[in-house]
Amino acid sequence: MSVLINISEGSSLAMHGLALIANKSPERLNVKYLAKELNASEAHLAKVFQQLSKSGLVKSLRGPKGGFILNKSADKISLLEIHEIIDGKVDIDTCPLGKNNCPFTGCNLCDDLNSISKKTYDLFKNMKLSKFINSDGKKTISRKDVKNN
Repeated sequence: MSVLINISEGSSLAMHGLALIANKSPERLNVKYLAKELNASEAHLAKVFQQLSKSGLVKSLRGPKGGFILNKSADKISLLEIHEIIDGKVDIDTCPLGKNNCPFTGCNLCDDLNSISKKTYDLFKNMKLSKFINSDGKKTISRKDVKNN
């Protein structure tokens, strides 16, 4: 089955992992715990969280009581920021179909797709990690839940 919005595995792991960390704050969560909760590879999660740590989004502590915590408030972290840390800067001013040379001038398809891209960009920019925090501290999203829907 195909999807219209395709978010990379790394970006998805980062978003879901950070949501779990935000829900458990101030507790530190390690890669092993996150991998189990997200049904993901520890090696892949470690690489993703290395990028998040280098960017300053999370702090890590080694050792038996180590793990990750957010380095800034969840209401200051957008899904766009997370996505761009993992997958690079989003460019919404180019052809949404990835074409360098369009045979058409004033392509209606590209105009409509650019409009959708801009709306999606703005949605990700304005959607904060805090949206996925439950007041009771329980997780609100899980990759297991997403895969089963």
